[in-house]
Amino acid sequence: MQTQNKILDDISRLANSAMGALSGVKAEADAMVRNLLERRLADMNLVTREEFEAVKAMAAEARMQQEKLNARVQELEAALGKKPARAPKSK
Repeated sequence: MQTQNKILDDISRLANSAMGALSGVKAEADAMVRNLLERRLADMNLVTREEFEAVKAMAAEARMQQEKLNARVQELEAALGKKPARAPKSK
């Protein structure tokens, strides 16, 4: 009976060490893939989410200011009695 427990203990230790080795390999593979992806993305010269959101907010603000200025020009032209200028054609 004692030898059977010894064999089971040895098998258990072997399985535990194999699982530990496999988890180490998985962590190393994850790190390698992450590193490779980061290098490839850096080579693509992509913008970060923060940069994109900042430019998006700037464009929205510029659009609002342009609409306000267009409305103000129309008011001033109406006050002067001129025909409103035609809106520029979109490209």
